[in-house]
Amino acid sequence: MGSAPSTPRKGGAFSLETAEYLIGTFVGDQPFPLSSEFWQKLLEHPLNVQWPTQRVQQACELLAKNNSHTRHLAKILFHLACCLQECMSTSGVSPLVYEKTVNAVYMSSTFLKHLIESVQGDNNIQLYLSLEDNEAVWKDVMRDQSIENFVMRNVLNFIASVEVSPDTVILHIELLNFMIIAMSTQLLCGPSPGPNDVNPFLDAAMVQDSSLVDSVVRRLLLNFMVRSNVPFNRATYSIIDGSQSSVLQRVGSAAANIVLFPFSYLVSSSGEGSKSPIADISIHVLLVLVHYHRCIMSEDYMDNKSSTSDSLLKENPHFSDNPYCKALENAIDCELDRVDIEGNAHSSRHIKLPFASLFDTLGICLADEAAVLLLYSLLQGNSAFLEYVLVRTDLDTLLMPILEALYNSPTRTANQIYMLLIILLILSQDSSFNASIHKLILTGVPWYKERLLHQTSLGSLMVIILIRTVQYNLSKLRDVYLQTTCLATLANMAPHVHRLSAYASQRLVSLFDMLSRKYNKLAERRDNKLHTAKDNSVEGNSLVEDMSTELHIYTDFLRLVLEIINAILTYALPRNPEVVYAIMHRQEVFLPFKNHPRFNELIDNIYTVLDFFNSRMDAQREEGDWSVNEVLQVIIVNCRSWRGDGMKMFTQLRFTYEQESHPEEFFIPYVWQLVLSRCGFSFNAGAINLFPVDLHTEVCI
Repeated sequence: MGSAPSTPRKGGAFSLETAEYLIGTFVGDQPFPLSSEFWQKLLEHPLNVQWPTQRVQQACELLAKNNSHTRHLAKILFHLACCLQECMSTSGVSPLVYEKTVNAVYMSSTFLKHLIESVQGDNNIQLYLSLEDNEAVWKDVMRDQSIENFVMRNVLNFIASVEVSPDTVILHIELLNFMIIAMSTQLLCGPSPGPNDVNPFLDAAMVQDSSLVDSVVRRLLLNFMVRSNVPFNRATYSIIDGSQSSVLQRVGSAAANIVLFPFSYLVSSSGEGSKSPIADISIHVLLVLVHYHRCIMSEDYMDNKSSTSDSLLKENPHFSDNPYCKALENAIDCELDRVDIEGNAHSSRHIKLPFASLFDTLGICLADEAAVLLLYSLLQGNSAFLEYVLVRTDLDTLLMPILEALYNSPTRTANQIYMLLIILLILSQDSSFNASIHKLILTGVPWYKERLLHQTSLGSLMVIILIRTVQYNLSKLRDVYLQTTCLATLANMAPHVHRLSAYASQRLVSLFDMLSRKYNKLAERRDNKLHTAKDNSVEGNSLVEDMSTELHIYTDFLRLVLEIINAILTYALPRNPEVVYAIMHRQEVFLPFKNHPRFNELIDNIYTVLDFFNSRMDAQREEGDWSVNEVLQVIIVNCRSWRGDGMKMFTQLRFTYEQESHPEEFFIPYVWQLVLSRCGFSFNAGAINLFPVDLHTEVCI
């Protein structure tokens, strides 16, 4: 049993029969010990022959059937880890070692993926990662660690410590893809992490030494920033032979599709050459690691395993610390000294990153949802990076792609719109940000098609896009949370508005007009239903109640818009003559609400401003019509004498962003939806429990 099988040869060269025999033996029912020569023959064989999809599917099914007896998955993972150790142990590693390692990671990924996505029932995954006690090699090398820990430690070590070069680029990419596959056990879990979730490789990644964790996070971020497009060395990988596909490479089924996605990038001569596969996969791996939450059982739960304790666990889950999240949150700018200007000593444990490069790279990549989520994670969790962003004088680097993405909301996912708006809300919490965006003048905005925006401020453009997003949401998405986030950001900006453009001022008043018309129409419908429901059924009363709830929401929206206008008039009127002009030009829209109990005090302030400027206009009125410029000149002159007499002061609104109590329920499914849509190979949709999936469509991973 321990000897290697004899491998058929054809003319002294490796042949199709040899490859088929070796892989057939690997998936067969005869177990081979770790010390058998079979493993070296398997991994050293250049797998550059083709198998049809059906054959690979059959091979995967055979391994799934026999693995509980042979433990060949655990054994090839063991050899993968050993190959990686060999790659890291010496300088000048031979091409044969890299080829063996690539073969090992290809085969491990293919069969591991099939076993994960073929699970039936409630995440009852059985990978059989332990070996028999009589495996001496296993005991000598592994000691007390598990195979998943051993593999992940070496995979992460290689990624963190070995530079990307023509000799190593393919192996780097395939190890990152292996990590995606190994961590895809999360797809089998429900949307809320529970104590019974089985994620062996993710859990192994979480218990690595802190120094390794820090190095991995740094390396993944550097991969993202450098965006290298290193050409691979064909001599190092004899597995790659022109357009030839390996036995396990060119597979199209959901059950067994190992990546040839990197080769399509690297070998293709099309315009795809500007892309960086290693940067894209690195950010996906980082996001999965950073947003992982391992649910652990508290002592109370262990003492009382009842339905009551299950419900309590769902309401108040306990999570172990995520070291990757902490590493990202504690990263500092490498340009800073160990002690900053305030005398705060930085721990040597903190990752040091070039924040300037990270800022610029994010600005270039924000068309990609993954980059948006990374920016959110940094701004929300890393105070040092947030402070760095806020003191940059070129905020348009980040804001322009964000505003362009919001402008194109119909082509974006709802989750991406949420992330973009939350980023703007986080930034708007800082008064210096709100002031500086109005000082940055844009020569033009080529992607804004409705109107020529020439010499407009970044702040004015942000107001225009936020209002446009509100209007789009009202007509299409009808999402209260999205609406509130837009208006909260505008409210934070309002006291600091400076020389708001004429177009932005008009849009602000038009927003109030649109909301007021929707409010009046809804109030009229509610009143009509209320009248007819008096003699009708419970169904009629329920409809009236729903309409009353919606009316209450619109009341809040209207009041918030009025507070935004009030904040500009109270704190920034002399600097915003165009806002005064827009209000005077459409002053009739405010009149119906003058006696409304929720709005009257705010409306009174608007009419105090209107009375002041109308009286100045009347004092200078001449026969004939006034031009826009003439009216504006009168406003500009009288803004200088405005003292705010008669204005009622309201508490200045300040909205802050706080994550929900269970952010993992949103972020874990969202991260995996991003990964699945971009990683280039398929996953069995029927096995996914993490989020709803249309079973008639194949999910790409």
